[in-house]
Formats: sequence, structure tokens, C-alpha cells
Amino acid sequence: MKRPTINITPIERWGRVLVGAVGVVGGIALLTAGASAGIAVLEVLLVLAGLDLIVTGALGHCPLYRRLGYTPPSLRSAP
Repeated sequence: MKRPTINITPIERWGRVLVGAVGVVGGIALLTAGASAGIAVLEVLLVLAGLDLIVTGALGHCPLYRRLGYTPPSLRSAP
């Protein structure tokens, strides 16, 4: 399996990991508090979104950026 190309700047990568970690921790904290089924679904979605941000930040590759053809200006001149 080939590693995807990096299409996220280092600052955005750290931001994604940080925000994702906050989302995961917050979602888990809310899940342990107990709530109705509808609220629990939203809390699980928060945890999954946080995990997605952590993974894309750690890999440095955003599939949505690739699909849209977006490359940050600071990475355009990189080899």
C-alpha cells in the first residue's frame, strides 16, 4: 500500500490532532455521563469526527483536499 502524499501544512496537522483529541476526550466524557439514545448518537459522532481529525493530522493527508484539488500555497513549491 502506497502512503498518500502530504497535502496539509504542519500547522494544520498539529491543529487537527489537537482539535481531534479534544473532540474524542469530550465525546467520551459526555458518553460516560449517560443520556438519551439520540444524544448518545451525537456523542458517538463527535468521537468519530475527532478520530478522523487525529488520523488525517497524523498522516498529513486530507482526502477532501485531494478530491477538491486543493494544495496549500506553502506546499505547492515543495518537490
